[in-house]
Amino acid sequence: MRGKASKTLLHLVLGAGAVIMIVPFVWMIISSLKSHAEISAYPPVLWPTEWVWSNYPNAMSFAPFGTYFRNSLLIAVGHTVINLALATMAGYALARVPFRGRTVIFMAILATMMIPTYTKIVPQYLIAKGMPFFGGNDYLGRGGYGWLDSWWVLIIPGALTPFAIFMFRQFYLSLPTELEEAARIDGMGEFAIFGKVMTPLVKPAIATVALITFENSWNNFLWPLIVTTRDDLRVIQVGLAAFQQVEKTEWAYLMAGSTLATVPMIVLFLFTQRYFVQGFATAGIK
Repeated sequence: MRGKASKTLLHLVLGAGAVIMIVPFVWMIISSLKSHAEISAYPPVLWPTEWVWSNYPNAMSFAPFGTYFRNSLLIAVGHTVINLALATMAGYALARVPFRGRTVIFMAILATMMIPTYTKIVPQYLIAKGMPFFGGNDYLGRGGYGWLDSWWVLIIPGALTPFAIFMFRQFYLSLPTELEEAARIDGMGEFAIFGKVMTPLVKPAIATVALITFENSWNNFLWPLIVTTRDDLRVIQVGLAAFQQVEKTEWAYLMAGSTLATVPMIVLFLFTQRYFVQGFATAGIK
């Protein structure tokens, strides 16, 4: 009986937490369907008297939202693909390939995870601006603007994350050595063992890293804001600022745009949540 009461209490607490977390999203969706008068009314109108579905097409035409959406999608997909390709190989090498200094390299990777993101902004900016032979720079990286205002600066920095390498290393360590030994007896090379034997067994890690990488890239605001000035390179998070004018803020359009910006992440999480939870639950188990 006590166990049943504890379970009921736990479900009530979790349910209350879920409601608290979902309220801002519900408010955003409802606000995106209000008229301009209702969304700025005081006291606030909790439920719209008229559902203004035209806010969504109006928001799309207010600014080049389609361009912002395309840019964010291309950058997020590019980051995800590059991160998965490089981090799986790096994690496999650190876990399965014996070579001198791999412990030191792994410790260095762990150390980079402890560096706050915003402390790296200025060095990364200077490196991107001083990239040789790009943007009018000479071989010393002088005279031009390097990677700034280009796709290079949006995709290359941040494409490989130390967290992804750490995650894949832990998963590859958890796999039995008998698998690779049997593959070597069958005459398979190291890369074939990596691609055909070991990597298909770390699907939870792949889903987890893909989701986190896509989410971080999709929601990135500060870096694209700093390194781009061209409107055709703006991402969706920066583009939402177009609805906040000096004279007034188009709250209905801003809520509609924010809703559209949230949908891809929700859909992606729904498709990968099983692997995502499994990835965090089993990371590091050996």
